[in-house]
Amino acid sequence: MAGVAPAPTFTTRPELLGTTGMVASTHWLASASGMAVLERGGNAFDAAVAAGLVLHVVEPHLNGVGGDMPLIAHDASASRTFVLCGQGSAPAGATIEAYRDLGLDLVPGTSHLAAVVPGAFGAWMHLLGRYGTLPLREVAQYAIGYARDGFPLVPQAATTIEAVADVFAEHWTASAEIYLGRGPGRRGAPAPRSRFANPLLAETLERLVAEGEAAGAGAAAQAEGARRAFYSGFVAEAVDAFVRTPAWDGVGGEDARHAGFLTADDLDAWRPSEEEPVTTAFGGLEIAKPGMWSQGPVLLAQLAMLERAGVADLAPGSPELVHLAVEVAKLAFADREAFYGDSLDADAPDAVVSAPALLDPAYLAERVALLGETAADGLRPGSPGGRTPRLAEHVVRAMADGGAWPDGLTTPRVGEGEPTVARGDTCHLDVVDRWGNVVSATPSGGWLQSSPAVPGLGFALPTRAQMFWLEPGLPASLRPGRRPRTTLSPGMALRDGRPAFAFGTPGGDQQDQWPVPFLVQHLLHGANLQAAIDAPSWHSTHVPSSFAPREAEPMGVRAEPRLGAAVLDDLRGRGHVVTEAGPWALGRISAAGMREDGMLVAAANPRGMQGYAVGR
Repeated sequence: MAGVAPAPTFTTRPELLGTTGMVASTHWLASASGMAVLERGGNAFDAAVAAGLVLHVVEPHLNGVGGDMPLIAHDASASRTFVLCGQGSAPAGATIEAYRDLGLDLVPGTSHLAAVVPGAFGAWMHLLGRYGTLPLREVAQYAIGYARDGFPLVPQAATTIEAVADVFAEHWTASAEIYLGRGPGRRGAPAPRSRFANPLLAETLERLVAEGEAAGAGAAAQAEGARRAFYSGFVAEAVDAFVRTPAWDGVGGEDARHAGFLTADDLDAWRPSEEEPVTTAFGGLEIAKPGMWSQGPVLLAQLAMLERAGVADLAPGSPELVHLAVEVAKLAFADREAFYGDSLDADAPDAVVSAPALLDPAYLAERVALLGETAADGLRPGSPGGRTPRLAEHVVRAMADGGAWPDGLTTPRVGEGEPTVARGDTCHLDVVDRWGNVVSATPSGGWLQSSPAVPGLGFALPTRAQMFWLEPGLPASLRPGRRPRTTLSPGMALRDGRPAFAFGTPGGDQQDQWPVPFLVQHLLHGANLQAAIDAPSWHSTHVPSSFAPREAEPMGVRAEPRLGAAVLDDLRGRGHVVTEAGPWALGRISAAGMREDGMLVAAANPRGMQGYAVGR
């Protein structure tokens, strides 16, 4: 491969190697808690639940107990890789007509109107009950302890609380009790890195554990008992009463308040589901992702197009490679806008196109033939399987008007908009144990800034309904019981049917862009996991965001300046509108897996100075 630069050797920290277990996540306390479970003899599933519950506590601006959470896992005892969907569905009463009656043509991004069934806790309990080995209290004790006794609040969380403090104080009083009421006479946002506790959340978790223990001994009985308490017991009752009470959202007027559609019956009827992953080959491995209700196949389509376009012959971080990756991303995400959503009958007019149709070699060849040496404008979805693409009218209007929405939709309300850019929006964790079990999970939703806390519970509800369209006939149109087309997208790389490594990142629409340079560096150019994570990153902002108010930046590219001025100037010369992010600003990838010699390996993102991998 003449002209290809050598793999990067610089790393901010070492790639970890060991034999007992590895945990990598977006917060050091979660990684350490998961590792403590492995040290106690728990397996990767036990450790993932422990780490995930801790993330719900220590990163409340990024996820919560009432949020969403898909994962992909490998059960070594059965030699089986599966996806577990913890993405909650739309309430039975959430119809397009119901929102239209409120004068809305987009689902808002905040408060009760955006609420769907919280799926994260149910998914964790499913994982523990079916695959775990430890009692519920042993895995939940770390989260309960941090919620009760306190933890150092990361600066980003403190900044987020400060940004919405007025809303809390004036409107979301249950949130104010948690985040602003820090002692007699004092009402203000907590200081960065101060000791912060959420006693209400600790009480909720403790009660869930107690309900689980009352159901019986062992992980299976206790996980099911806790699940019932959440979805059919005291949590569901509190959620039902709260969502029936109008809460401030500013939708339709500065002081506007609305009740929501979510009910206790919606929670009682919901269950997490196990599914087969979607896969494609890249760099000698099989890359696995969740299905079309996520955006996971977007990564697979990009990798398949890149391989067909000769990406292995391009130097890492070169302008040619970045340009190719950006143009491929624009094609893959255009297909997402036209064809992705929750599964329906194949003959329905708004049915989702199958992943095999999108990954068909003949279709990919058609897509690669569209690539040029300059940046392409517009959205160009294809016709996989002969399907005629249909874009939401909002997307068509936005792209025709330079990415701007009509007047009145351009300014996000407090807590709304693409959370990744300003505050971060999601968490991630990867776990591998000595027996070869692997878990990759992406908890999100239930953000403190986007929904009021449920009184007495200490956590907020997910606002993922904002990803539905209120235009009928689209794969991502709102329907009761349908899962929103989520951006959450953990991944796994397999070698001969066994995990090589799990990986993923927070980042909204970027969750399936930032892994592209990571996988190219690691699988094509031999960089170790840590070096591949540390390498400069970029992403396209050309396609409208999945988050309200769905803005786009046509031809936009955000890039870390560590790529080099010459690379960025070259991209501008090709027509890309390049915005320089900070030198260490893009991507929060972590990874954990097993080498061919049996050694366990892990690495984590240094950006933001809070993600860590641990192991031995």
